[in-house]
Amino acid sequence: MNTVRPFHLAIPVSNIETNRAFYRDVLGCKEGRSSDHWVDFNFFGHQLVIHLNEKAKINNDSNPVDGHNVPVPHFGVVLTIEDFKAFAERLKTLQINFIIAPYTRFEGLPGEQSTMFFKDPSGNALEFKAFKNLNQLFEK
Repeated sequence: MNTVRPFHLAIPVSNIETNRAFYRDVLGCKEGRSSDHWVDFNFFGHQLVIHLNEKAKINNDSNPVDGHNVPVPHFGVVLTIEDFKAFAERLKTLQINFIIAPYTRFEGLPGEQSTMFFKDPSGNALEFKAFKNLNQLFEK
């Protein structure tokens, strides 16, 4: 399988409307189908569904990576360097509270990448990244 297909991810949120506004207005995701209890989004070409779960617990677990505490679990997408920079500037303008502010990880090493982490209003951790050389996505 060499063709990358869109993934489907369903995540819990504690408030539909607050998270709908976050994914639509802050992250710029186009809204698709919805009901009172879930909303589909075009998450950078992938299908993300937020599902209402008022009992969802915020997870604050992390693992050390390159001198930072990376939240676990997390999800996100790999952007181009240009898109990453523009997206990071947009998020800074919107005063997003970064867990890990945009920076370059593994500088000068295989897999050098720009990365940033933040949470949605329900505490789901997101990572956006961009590789200096996309061919090193899985480089050891």
